[in-house]
Amino acid sequence: MTVNEAGKIAAEECAQALMRIDEKESQELIRLVLDARKVFFVGVGRVLLSLQAVCKRMAHLGINAHYVGEITEPAITSEDLLIVGSGSGESIIPREISKKAKELGAKVVWIGSNKESTIAKLADCCVRIPVGTKLGLQDELKSEQIMTSLFEQTLLLYGDALAKVIAEKKGLDIRQLWQYHANLE
Repeated sequence: MTVNEAGKIAAEECAQALMRIDEKESQELIRLVLDARKVFFVGVGRVLLSLQAVCKRMAHLGINAHYVGEITEPAITSEDLLIVGSGSGESIIPREISKKAKELGAKVVWIGSNKESTIAKLADCCVRIPVGTKLGLQDELKSEQIMTSLFEQTLLLYGDALAKVIAEKKGLDIRQLWQYHANLE
C-alpha cells in the first residue's frame, strides 16, 4: 500500500463518520457552547491533541475556551461548559473530571462512541461519533486504520465543522478572525 492510498482510506472514512453524526446532537452542543461563559475541553492522549486544536479554534471565534490542565486554566462554574472527548466514555481522567464539573454545577457535553458509558450517562448532551473504539461495539463504523485513529481524526474535523457553523451563527466575518490568531510566531 502507498501513502496516497492510505490517505484516501483515511479521508473516505472520516467523511463517512462525519455524515453519521446526528445533527440534533450537534445543534444542542452548539447551543450549549454559545450559552456558556467559558468552555473547557478534556481528553487524554491523541483525543486531547484533537481537542486542543478545537479549543484553539473556538478561541479564534472569540469564545473563552480552555483545556483542562493548561497552566492558565481558570475555575469552572455553573455558567460554564465542559466538553469531554472519550471514545469509550470510560477513560479515567475525563470520567473523573466530568464528575467534578457536574458537582460544581457546570454543564457537560460528551463526544464519543459508547452511549452506554459512564460519561455519556452523566452528560447533559451526548454527541456520538459512531466509529470503532477499543470496545468493538456492533454498530461502529469499522476502520482500516491503526487503533482509534478514525475517532481522533473525525473529532478534529468535527471541531472545525462546529467552528464554521458557530461562526455563521455569530455572524462573524471569517476574514476578520485573524485578529484572534497568535501573532508572536
